[in-house]
Amino acid sequence: MHLHGELDLALPHGATLGEGLLWQGGRWWWTDIESSTLHAWRPGTAGPQSCRLPDRLGSFAHTRSGRVLLGLAKRVAIIKLDEELGPGQLQTLAPVDPAEPRTRVNDGRTDRSGNFVFGTLNEAKEKRPIASFYQFSMHHGLRRLALPAVAIANSICFSLDGRTMYFCDSMTPRIQQCDYDADTAQVAHVRPFTELDVEGACPDGSVIDAEGCLWNAQWGGGRVARYDPQGRLMAAFSAPAAHTSCPAIGGEGGDHLMLTTARADLGRDALAAQPLSGSLFGLRLPKALAVPDTLFED
Repeated sequence: MHLHGELDLALPHGATLGEGLLWQGGRWWWTDIESSTLHAWRPGTAGPQSCRLPDRLGSFAHTRSGRVLLGLAKRVAIIKLDEELGPGQLQTLAPVDPAEPRTRVNDGRTDRSGNFVFGTLNEAKEKRPIASFYQFSMHHGLRRLALPAVAIANSICFSLDGRTMYFCDSMTPRIQQCDYDADTAQVAHVRPFTELDVEGACPDGSVIDAEGCLWNAQWGGGRVARYDPQGRLMAAFSAPAAHTSCPAIGGEGGDHLMLTTARADLGRDALAAQPLSGSLFGLRLPKALAVPDTLFED
């Protein structure tokens, strides 16, 4: 039996490309990539605190030392932020694809061992598969994962035991999975996980819940869907915004599903019909399903 429903408006917002949502320290954190801005919002307050960064922020992770690891367009960096998101000095840790001007950092999160795993995307009009997946750690630096090249890396998340990595190329309506070894950055046995059943929808950000199920935001489909560990559709919740981009589960009780959306790639008529695009949407789940992201080992 499939559960279906609608997400409620949680925070009116005008993100051009809201992504990377996660719950940390009593706040929802996300990036508006095209605005080069990191946002953090504490539920019950009027709006988010924001930090403008020197480049577009594709993805990020919180660290053990309390800093934030940044996947900026062409580099991995680290920064210390105060409670109001006032920035300290930004330190570059590694360049990313310095010889390839067409790519930038996109989706990413920590694996269960505290390494940062992310992918790139091809910004050129012709979306050739020239983008890659990487693991970054302080111990080993940047290591490319031996996964097939993609045009738009997305949907990166990890099984509860950390041994399966989920990922996709958003140009195809399919989420993949592979065996993953965090210590050696080795991958093997790439295989399909699930196919989207919504015409014209693309898989975007994903997260794993406490039952090992995968939640995926479906760009162009205006929904977030939950799949069991075998890839079978269990539930789907719609939002009044076509470009649903990244889900997260958190909140004080660990039972809130939240979703970023985007205004990018919507024409005037579509924006008029979906004026809340770029906002956060959410709902309360029947039980606590949050799995905290592992802090980056810095």
